[in-house]
Amino acid sequence: MKVLHSGEIFEQVFVDESVNLHVMQEAGSKLKIHLINFSSATNAITIEQVGEGCTTEIYALAYLHGTEKVTTETHVKHAVGGGTSNQLIKFVLEDEAQGHFIGDLKIVPDAQKTEAHQTNRNLLLSETAEMRTQPQLEIYADDVQATHGASTGQLDETALFYMQQRGINKQKARQLLVNAFMKDVLATISDETLREQLLNSIDGVVE
Repeated sequence: MKVLHSGEIFEQVFVDESVNLHVMQEAGSKLKIHLINFSSATNAITIEQVGEGCTTEIYALAYLHGTEKVTTETHVKHAVGGGTSNQLIKFVLEDEAQGHFIGDLKIVPDAQKTEAHQTNRNLLLSETAEMRTQPQLEIYADDVQATHGASTGQLDETALFYMQQRGINKQKARQLLVNAFMKDVLATISDETLREQLLNSIDGVVE
């Protein structure tokens, strides 16, 4: 277990690896994690806010082909009030790829004035790709702001048609739409050099 002491800031970007991380946050600490997967992986992130005024940010992106599989599991517990957490988890699946997101968000009775958001968005680029999403929200405090959203769908055919009508071929239009779907996760990376490298790399993986 990693302990973030009062006021400590920790940011880490994990690229193409399986991650198993358990962090306890003391008062005023700030945590920002990115999970970027272009191949099979299993990720498990557990965060416990045990001090007031903590900030937790979890961003995850998986773009998978063939029979690759990624499972991303997050457990975020607000044990005291005044903290914030934000999760943005995205999967893009082609061929027979499989994605699985398990998101457990818990706000205990004494954790008033908590703000917590969990969003899972998934894009299926073939009829044989498979996505499972399992949100688990336990909210026992009443003076909180907490939201959850999950959606799984295909590329917007109207947008594809619109772009083709303006002279963009279908393959390029498809690439632009998929890239746009992924870029908001990568845009949250603070390291400008790494951010640009990853933004450039997705142009190479979208076919």
